[in-house]
Amino acid sequence: MQLTQQVNKVNTKRARWQYGLMLSTCLVSSWVLAKPITVQVKDAEGKVVKDAVVWFESAQLPRSANKLQQAYKMGQKDRAFTPHILVVPKGAEVSFPNYDSILHHVYSFSPAQPFEFKLYRDSPQSLNFGNTGVVELGCNIHDWMLGYILVVDSTYFALTNGQGEAIIELPETPIDNLTMQVWHEGFANLDKPESQTIKVLPTSNSLIYQLDQSLFKPKEDFSDEFDDYE
Repeated sequence: MQLTQQVNKVNTKRARWQYGLMLSTCLVSSWVLAKPITVQVKDAEGKVVKDAVVWFESAQLPRSANKLQQAYKMGQKDRAFTPHILVVPKGAEVSFPNYDSILHHVYSFSPAQPFEFKLYRDSPQSLNFGNTGVVELGCNIHDWMLGYILVVDSTYFALTNGQGEAIIELPETPIDNLTMQVWHEGFANLDKPESQTIKVLPTSNSLIYQLDQSLFKPKEDFSDEFDDYE
């Protein structure tokens, strides 16, 4: 009896060790399969572009469950949308917390996702974004407030930083017909991103994309210190 119990304990420890080894291998494999790609976006004059959205599309790209289930937020703070530009994958849930001590009335007339959240402050609103496209946001009380939610058919996306660089992790496996899409709020037609087909990624894992069109300057801030909903 004691011998049987000892054998069972040994088998249990061995099974746990094998499971831990298998789990570690899976984690390492997932990490190894991720390949960061750096895309630098430049304008028509060759200057780096900040806050451009870059994403990759392909039927062979697997969807990231983590990106789909992420807690996306488009807040209102200091009478402005924060972040100014939010990128989400198609089907993502977005909440609209109000961090101000005043009321906001968030709306969008964009065909991709028209909606309206009437005066609210304490109860965060949320919405599922099931259509791709640009959703331009406004506040019915504070006319100067402007924000964007860009819904993309991909889970591989990023905004460019101050150096005009977007860093996106792609699977290590070969992918045919990879399309890179680029969008900026300065485009004349916000519903038409620029795109480029990439047959083979460079061994340096870095790309430079120069915009075909000139960019309009962002709208000025017309906010004031007074409103009727303090």
